[in-house]
Amino acid sequence: DVTEIEEKEAQTKQEEQIMKEQELSNLLHEKRYLKALGLAISLDRPHTVLTVVKAILKEPDGRKHLEENIVQLRKDQKEAVLAFLVTWNTNSRNCHEAQAVMETLLRHEAPDSLLQFSGIKSAVESLLPYT
Repeated sequence: DVTEIEEKEAQTKQEEQIMKEQELSNLLHEKRYLKALGLAISLDRPHTVLTVVKAILKEPDGRKHLEENIVQLRKDQKEAVLAFLVTWNTNSRNCHEAQAVMETLLRHEAPDSLLQFSGIKSAVESLLPYT
């Protein structure tokens, strides 16, 4: 009978998730946005990434801070953010944040580099009608 082992594994995963949520909350409170972005991306939480982006943009010189944080992300994290911003851009409440992130990506990534992103074709096709 492996029921008990599976229950313990599920409980362990749930505890890890709660710990990561608390860590994310602490990072936002401490204004450690780069780590918060990385953690939210690793948890695959588009809404949380959007919350971090909004918090960055509320800061004085928010655009500059957003650029600094987005530029420091790894390529796979930038690809995830690109996928998230496609969804954000379809909602008028979130389109400004999506456009700010997209502008940063377009300014700091070479066109050849952007073409290497996974899902770039579908992202561009999805962004065009709303941009």
